[in-house]
Amino acid sequence: MADTHAAETREATLLSKWAATAHRYEELNKQLMDPSVLSQPSLIHKLNKERTELGEIAQLYSEYQDLLKQLAETDQMLKDPRVEVELQRLAAEEARRLQERRLEMEERALDLLAPKDPRDEKNTFVEIRAGTGGDEAALFAGDLFRMYVKYAEKKRLRVEVVEASETGIGGYKEVVMLVEGKGAYGQFRHESGVHRVQRVPATEASGRIHTSTVTVAVMPEVDEVDVQIDPKDLRIDTFCSSGAGGQSVNTTYSAVRITHIPTGVVVTCQDERSQLKNRAKAMRTLRARIVEAERAKQEAEIAQSRKSQVGTGDRSEKIRTYNFPQNRVTDHRIGLTLHRLEQVLNGDLDEIVDAVRAARATPLGSET
Repeated sequence: MADTHAAETREATLLSKWAATAHRYEELNKQLMDPSVLSQPSLIHKLNKERTELGEIAQLYSEYQDLLKQLAETDQMLKDPRVEVELQRLAAEEARRLQERRLEMEERALDLLAPKDPRDEKNTFVEIRAGTGGDEAALFAGDLFRMYVKYAEKKRLRVEVVEASETGIGGYKEVVMLVEGKGAYGQFRHESGVHRVQRVPATEASGRIHTSTVTVAVMPEVDEVDVQIDPKDLRIDTFCSSGAGGQSVNTTYSAVRITHIPTGVVVTCQDERSQLKNRAKAMRTLRARIVEAERAKQEAEIAQSRKSQVGTGDRSEKIRTYNFPQNRVTDHRIGLTLHRLEQVLNGDLDEIVDAVRAARATPLGSET
C-alpha cells in the first residue's frame, strides 16, 4: 500500500513539474513575439537559450497528452459491452502497447526534468598547477595535462592551451587550457581539487616513494552578456613571450597580461604569435575567473554557515590519489578504487567521472 502511494505521489510530482515546464515553453514563445522584447538583444538571447533547453521536454509533453487521450479511448472501448470480442482483444493489445510507451515517456521525462546545472553545456577552462613536491609535482602536472587532453579528445572536445609555464623537463609549473564543445564543463567540473601522486621519481636513487600534489581548478567560460567588465578597470601590459626557463622566444611584444584592478585577478596569455589573439583569449579567461571568484566567495560563506553539515567546503581538499607502485587510482570523495592507472592516465576517465556525477546527482523533487 505504501509503495502504491509513493508511486502515485511520484507520478503526481512528475506530471505537475512536466506541465509547468510545458507551460513555461509556451510563455517563452509568446514573449519572443513581444515587440518590447524584440528591442532587447540580451533578453532575446536569454529567452531563446531557455526556450531551446525546454524544447524537447515540451514536445514530449504534447506527445504524452496525445497518448493519454488514446489510452482513454481504448479504455472506453474495453468497458463497452457492445464492442465485439475480436475488437476488444485488439483494444487490449493496443492498451498494453500504449502503457509501455507511457512508461518510456515518463522515464524520459524524469531524466529531462532532473535538476541540471545550466553551466554544464558551456566551454570550460581547466587550470593545472604544481603543488608540493618540486620538480616531481611539475612532472605530474604534465601527466594530468596530457590525461585531460586525451580525455577531451575521446569526448570529441577541442583543447586549446591558453597559458603554460614549462619546467624544461616535460613538466609544468602551471598550464591553463580551454576545452570547447557541447557539455565540456559538465565533463570536467568534478575534477577541481588536489590530485595526489605517489611514485618513485626518476631522480630518486634510493627507490624511495615520494608524495606530491597538483591542484586543478575548473571554471565554465562566461558569455559576455553574463558579466560586464568596464575597460577602465583593466590594466593591460604587453611583453615578449617566453619559453621554458624564461628565455624569450620571439622579439615582438605579442604576450599579454591583463589585470582586473577591482578584484586583483591577473591573466596572462602568450600562446599565440598575435597580440590581438592573445588579448582575446586572455579576456575570455578573465571573465571566467571573475565569475568563479565570486561563486567561490559565495560558496565559502555558505560552507562557513553550514560547516557542521557539509564539512569545510574547501575546494583544495584532496580528491584523488594516483599510486604508481600499486597501479591504483582512488577517488576519495566516493571511495572508488581502480587498479588500472595506466589506462586512466591515457584518458580513460569515464568510470570515475560517471561515478562522481551519479553520486552528486540530485533526484527529482529533492533538495540540493
